Amino acid sequence: MAELDFERGLERLFAEAPYFSDAEAFASRVEGRLDRGWALRRWLIGFAGVAGGVIGASQLIMSNFVHRVEDASQGSTRLLQAGIAQVKPGVDLLSLVQSDWLVVILAGGLAVVAMGFALSRVIEEI
Repeated sequence: MAELDFERGLERLFAEAPYFSDAEAFASRVEGRLDRGWALRRWLIGFAGVAGGVIGASQLIMSNFVHRVEDASQGSTRLLQAGIAQVKPGVDLLSLVQSDWLVVILAGGLAVVAMGFALSRVIEEI
């Protein structure tokens, strides 16, 4: 029975946080440190994200990724071409989608969207 009373007393002690005389000063110092430098951090993280996106897009374009995917999926491409030929005779699959330009246009569109998000964030902060 003594163990049960001891455990309850211990739980009560841990449930009540002790009061320190400098609690307000400590909290204000911690908040000051957390609030300091957020603008610089945001800019650095944003710059790193944009740089990473540009590097990733350039590597994707320069590595002939689209051609490698086309080579790997020749069987499914032939199947798609046969299906399209049945639906619309005389139409080629590659004439429907110009994959090289599609990648560039898609990457550019995503970059514009990212800049729009960044611009709206900057305007919101001002």
